[in-house]
Amino acid sequence: MTPPASPENPAGSPSGDDGGASASDADRPLSEDNSGSDRYHERLHVTWWWWLAAAVVTGVVGYEIQLSAHGSAWSVVGYVVVGLLCAWMLWSLGRVTVRVTADRQLQAGKARLPRAVIARGATVPATAKSAALGRQLDPAAFLVHRAWVKTMVLLVLDDPDDPTPYWLVSTRNPSAVLAALDLPDAATEAGIDE
Repeated sequence: MTPPASPENPAGSPSGDDGGASASDADRPLSEDNSGSDRYHERLHVTWWWWLAAAVVTGVVGYEIQLSAHGSAWSVVGYVVVGLLCAWMLWSLGRVTVRVTADRQLQAGKARLPRAVIARGATVPATAKSAALGRQLDPAAFLVHRAWVKTMVLLVLDDPDDPTPYWLVSTRNPSAVLAALDLPDAATEAGIDE
């Protein structure tokens, strides 16, 4: 598993077993778009109504700037600046992608997880999300969470060299992520309804 760079791990170097990933996989940049050969690909973009709310915020704040500028010629710039800031914020919030590559490696944001270290997986329905992120959350778990995505996938690891017990990843289609990783859904097998 290759976590993203952090203060404890500035190079983002692999921790533990690489799960059989080749050297060419490690050299491939994360930004490379191989979505045509992916088994699953999803971008966790914000919902459409957030853009509508951003348009309202742009109008209100732009109008306030226009009023404070007493109708001068440059007062219209407030609308443009606020609109660009809102658009940049919403775009940056929705940049995270969840991918399962052709060699069954999960990529959530900048982090990578080879299929070889995943013991089992389960879908986390919207009704169980707050418990999974609250009282049941292990502090050592790896999270890729987006509040506007209602469901998640839970991937339990089997890597003695890695202290991370499991990954919780936001996705709109957790069963498709598990199918792309060739994992049975433990929640379905246990009879937990979505």
